[in-house]
Amino acid sequence: MDIPQELLHWADDVDYAVTICDADCKILYMNNRSRATFAKHGDIIGNNLMDCHPPKAQEKIREMLSTGTSNAYTITKNGQRKLIFQSPWKLDGKIAGLVETSMVLPPDMPHYDRG
Repeated sequence: MDIPQELLHWADDVDYAVTICDADCKILYMNNRSRATFAKHGDIIGNNLMDCHPPKAQEKIREMLSTGTSNAYTITKNGQRKLIFQSPWKLDGKIAGLVETSMVLPPDMPHYDRG
């Protein structure tokens, strides 16, 4: 299947951070929002993700890479509430790394129960 060239860069300018690492935790991709979020650290593409995380987070990263599980949580940073979602991505059926999305949650965000 040929993927249109413009689709290959779909995440570059979305309004949330997207960061991708490989199975060795090497950072492969950061969209514009992710780069802006971590700008004070310089260009960290190519760096090891483990160097940016404390031991408890490193343990969770290893777990996701070995079991294929996802991780989701919220944080408050700089007065903004954010949703962090981390999930493995696969290549030929094997875990090839992790994708992390980080998005600001509006303070008045509605919640709906659907069932």
